[in-house]
Amino acid sequence: RSDPMSSSGEIWSTGADGPYWDGLADGRLMLPRCSSCGRWHWPAVWRCADCGSWDHEWQQVEPAGQIYSWTRNWHPFGGLESLQLPFVIGVVALEAAGGARLMGLVEELAGPVKIGAPVTGTFATTVYAGRSVPAIHWRTT
Repeated sequence: RSDPMSSSGEIWSTGADGPYWDGLADGRLMLPRCSSCGRWHWPAVWRCADCGSWDHEWQQVEPAGQIYSWTRNWHPFGGLESLQLPFVIGVVALEAAGGARLMGLVEELAGPVKIGAPVTGTFATTVYAGRSVPAIHWRTT
């Protein structure tokens, strides 16, 4: 089954990213870190590409960082019709996770989005294909 949602609306994943989705659903940002060499991984992997270790620890990370890249979308994407156009998607480099990068919606609270701008994450949901999915929304600070 390719749908990441159970019939009850809870997130499930048989992939390496399961703890990430569980954390978001609980209002926590969880990311994997290699137990051997300390490298942060996102997207989640089963095996560390740096040292070859299979051991990872999922750690709670402060949802804060800087805008690494962003785009303003004027096109309505299938399944995301609930988003008001235009919307901004940003890639955020996380300070507390060695610069690991996450994507999410960006809310422009303190002026226009700029590369390097500080942002903080809030835990929210995004409606995809009529279902609520846990998400991080980034806010300019």
